[in-house]
Amino acid sequence: MDLRAKRCLPCEGGVSKLSPDAILRLASEVPGWTVGDERLHRRFAFRDFAEAMRFINRMAELAESEGHHPDFAVHYRQVDVTLWTHAVGGLSENDFVLASKIDAL
Repeated sequence: MDLRAKRCLPCEGGVSKLSPDAILRLASEVPGWTVGDERLHRRFAFRDFAEAMRFINRMAELAESEGHHPDFAVHYRQVDVTLWTHAVGGLSENDFVLASKIDAL
């Protein structure tokens, strides 16, 4: 399954979060991301603060175009990214689609 070829679908609730089996299957498509507390997490390291901020700006443009937005924190040259679907209270396919696209940045 090529997650990068997919688009995030609007999610306003009423959709179930992914099952543990579905999460395991999709997690194998986004190596480097970890699953915990029904969220996807990844830490990215950069050469310096300016490079980390360029990544943040590119990630923001991507997230806006997909209509699915990550939580993130910047720690000088490290960026922690967390994905989950608020409307379902856990993980949806959108989280894995966006993770794969963030990796491509």
